[in-house]
Parts: sequence; structure tokens; C-alpha cells
Amino acid sequence: MSTKKTVPEKVTKITEVAPVVPVAKRGILIPVLVGAIVVAAFVVGYLYGKVSVYEKVGKTADNPTAGAAAQAAATPEPVTQQAVKDLFTDKSNIVFGDANKKLLFVEFSDPSCPYCHVAAGKNAELNKQMGERFVLKENGGTYVAPVPEMKKLVTEGKAAYVWAYSPGHGNGELATQALYCAQEQNKFWEAHDLLMSAKGYTLLNETVQNDVKKADQMATFLAAATDSKAMVACLTGGKYAGRVQSDEALSRKFGVQGTPSFFVNTKNFSGAYSFADMQSFVDAALK
Repeated sequence: MSTKKTVPEKVTKITEVAPVVPVAKRGILIPVLVGAIVVAAFVVGYLYGKVSVYEKVGKTADNPTAGAAAQAAATPEPVTQQAVKDLFTDKSNIVFGDANKKLLFVEFSDPSCPYCHVAAGKNAELNKQMGERFVLKENGGTYVAPVPEMKKLVTEGKAAYVWAYSPGHGNGELATQALYCAQEQNKFWEAHDLLMSAKGYTLLNETVQNDVKKADQMATFLAAATDSKAMVACLTGGKYAGRVQSDEALSRKFGVQGTPSFFVNTKNFSGAYSFADMQSFVDAALK
């Protein structure tokens, strides 16, 4: 693309020297000429600006290296199978199974996120509210919540699973810490399913809202799954407060831009996909 400055013909005509006007008529025409000159100056400036903008665009278009560099900065590196496996060898993560499985699941989630609840399948009423496509199969719809299906395959020894936090709704930070505290007691799934229920959604988004002063309310809510005293101590002591930031950094590394975001090995499903959409990739991995 050429970037040579050429003043359009239209501009040239506007700026031609005005013809000589008889003295008798000058008194009448001077205001008109002044007005014309002002208009001409405005048009020239406007069109020259157009040329300048065009030139800048041309320079950008003619510099694919700069464009590619900007795109590369905005686009994370593709996730490799080794990067997925590394999550399973880091025992500080919430991990079920091991990296040697053919099928590896990774979930980036926010316990306060409505679509994460949809994918968890423990809040049937919310699924209905989110639209017909998310109505659970057991409730007459077609949607198959992916998280229970992943858990089932893990329980059967066919897959491994990692859970990590990514900010998606704003009220899931303390709940994330609670899940890490629950994992200490080997009660992750029990605590997870309570938090992903309708009552859990309300608790996180309307009552607790990341307020550590309400750790006792969180502990009471999870009492059916975890030791309340240990939960309160874990939350108020901020034992896993740092996990929120480290999980966020991990989600950025994996290119996560919203929740939920799932990986079936290296295949990313960004959003509350039905497990039916993942099935072919699951079957291929298990062959």
C-alpha cells in the first residue's frame, strides 16, 4: 500500500487564486471572499487530515511484523499436553488422579459464577433460568452438565481432574479458599456441591461476598461436609488467600478469558458447554 502524500484534485481547485474583482464590487464581495477563504482552509485541513490518517493506516498495514507482534502479545501460546500434565504433578493444586491418564480434565471456575453453576449441574432452577439450552437432561432438557460427568470418569479411574480458580463473577474468592480448606479434609467434592447449589449461590453472592468476617457463616453452611472449627481457622488465618492470585496467574497462562473454562487434554471449551459437545474428544482420548 502506497503512503505517498498526494493532495486531492478537489483541494487544489479550492485553493486556486481568486480572480480580480472590480473596485466597485469589492465592498460587497469582501465578506463573501473572507467566508470562502475560511471554508477553503477548513476543507483543506480536513482533507489533509484524511490523507494523514490514511498514511498512518497504510504504515500499519504495510508492517505485518508490527501487526503480528501485537497479535502475539494479545494471544497466549497454545496449551501443550505437557503444560496440562504439569498441573497434576504440582501437589499444591486441587488434583484428582494423575498425569499418566490418557484423559486429563482441567476446570477453571468461580464458585459465584452463574454459568459455573450451570456446568456443575447442582442448581437446576438456575439452569432453567439461563435458557432452554441449559435445562438439564434429567429435567426434560438436553443439557448434560460436564462437571458430574468428569467426576464420574475420574471415579472410574479413566481420567484425572484439576480444579483452579479464575475470576468470573466477583464473589468467589473466599469460596475458593474454602474449597482449598475442604481439600485439606479430603472433602472437596462435598463442599463443592454445596457451594454450587441454589443456596450456595445465594450465600456467596448476597451474604458472604468475600467478607472474611463472615467466615463463620461459610463454615456453618459447609458443616455437613467439613469440620466447622477447622474451616473458620483456615479462612480467618488466610491460609489459602494466596491461592486466589496464583490461580488467576495460572488461568492467564492458559489463556482463560471467562468462566467456566474447561480443557479436555489440550482442547479448550470456553463456556458452559454440554458434556455432549465434549464427548467425541473424550472418546478419542480413551481409545
